Amino acid sequence: MTSLVSTMESSFVASISPAVAMLETVASEIAGTSIPILLLGEVGTGKEIFARRIHDLSSRRDVRFMRVACASTTAERFLGDFSPSGDVEVHGMFAGTLLLDEISELDAACQRKLLYALSEGRENERGRLPARVISTSRRNLDEEVRTGRFASELYYRLNPVCLRLPPLRERKSDIPYLAEHFLVKQAAELGRPLPRLTPASLESLINYSWPGNIRELENVMKKIVALNDQSFVSSELAGPGTSSSRSGAEAGSENYSLKAVARAASREAERDLILKALARTRWNRKRAAQELQVSYKSLLYKLKQIG
Repeated sequence: MTSLVSTMESSFVASISPAVAMLETVASEIAGTSIPILLLGEVGTGKEIFARRIHDLSSRRDVRFMRVACASTTAERFLGDFSPSGDVEVHGMFAGTLLLDEISELDAACQRKLLYALSEGRENERGRLPARVISTSRRNLDEEVRTGRFASELYYRLNPVCLRLPPLRERKSDIPYLAEHFLVKQAAELGRPLPRLTPASLESLINYSWPGNIRELENVMKKIVALNDQSFVSSELAGPGTSSSRSGAEAGSENYSLKAVARAASREAERDLILKALARTRWNRKRAAQELQVSYKSLLYKLKQIG
């Protein structure tokens, strides 16, 4: 874990979460390929950070990593960026990794140009994009395709490998480590003393559901360092974002259900087994289904259930 933290500006992978560890395993497996990758996740879950991690693990690490904000690009500028000029120097700019941030925001004209740039053919074919393409989206692209807002052919071209980054509420065991990382980072950047979280503050952080995910957690840690005060944490995080799923002792016996706990534990164990099987088979779903002794159709259904 130390090597991962040292190679990244943020600590998305500073984690003891099995789901995040599995993502790191997959990143290591696919980084050396040129396969397009689609990263799905809520705002603030670290999609760009994870894309940079894949870039840093690849043979393209010494070439440019370029991010395109799909929501703000224009058709003219986007078309110019991918102009099939055949100029080696221009192409060299894109021979690294191209991050298409929030791909669902790309308009129809840009979608058509990108589809052309990703067309099948020789790697050095005139007009073909030589970069490794990683796309991100916070939206359900299946739904975008169904409603006609996103080209189906482009969607299938962009997601040979599709990974979901878990929200912070699904990796609460990481919160103490992430909080400590951001306290150290902000104290160094602001030149302020390094505070230590009180038990009450830490409990509030863990119980909060973090709609803004890792980005929101970093902002809270920055405020603690800047003010040299954490008395606001319990009150500010006790609003609508507070998790309603507490232990039976905390929530009261009327909300405590052994059946519910057993179902949740079973789902988590099932999810963990599926992720491990996929990692072992390098995300070959047919082989994973055979390992798990379920039908291919059943595995696809399970994958849809767990996102």
